[in-house]
Amino acid sequence: MKEYVCSVCGYVHKTDGELPEDFKCPLCGAGKDAFKLKEDVSQKTEINLQKPHTEKELSPMEMSIICSNLARGCEKQYMPEESESFRKLAEFFRQKAEPVSNAGTETLLELINHDISVGFPYGKSAAEEQHDRGALRCQVWAEKVTRMLQSLLTRYEVEGNKMFENTGVYVCTVCGFVFVGDAPPALCPVCKVPAWKFEKIEGGAR
Repeated sequence: MKEYVCSVCGYVHKTDGELPEDFKCPLCGAGKDAFKLKEDVSQKTEINLQKPHTEKELSPMEMSIICSNLARGCEKQYMPEESESFRKLAEFFRQKAEPVSNAGTETLLELINHDISVGFPYGKSAAEEQHDRGALRCQVWAEKVTRMLQSLLTRYEVEGNKMFENTGVYVCTVCGFVFVGDAPPALCPVCKVPAWKFEKIEGGAR
């Protein structure tokens, strides 16, 4: 009996054979690519602690995203004035941002894979060194959400816009987890908040 572990939510699937190509996690919806054999998960692998590009000047869009995240964080901590200030900064930088010319799935997956292989290991190491439990929790949540995005983009490369037909896209407003399905899960697979914390993304395949 083989046991496959979901790298997003931790769900364990037991089977005598291999996972089918169209297999999806029953809890978080991640695809087959997000599952690893249990013995592979338990094995220690060499961690790449290459320092990310912390010296690089951030683009206006990157600054907008950071300020937007800080605005949401202040909102969750009941700091309305600070939240509004960061929201205004986010909008200011967004207006200065230039359109991204290479925003295809291939580029997005390259960035995500780099975060998983370089960014998160380095961040976890730095947080452990400082004994920062809050930062470690953020690392865990962020990595799980990023792995879900990796799974969705991998699926999109195969299915295209068909994966959004006759279904919905929901985002957890607490951790950013993205779920594609008819209705959001009863509990967020990452941060465990209830379904009403999810927002439905309106639009659809074109």
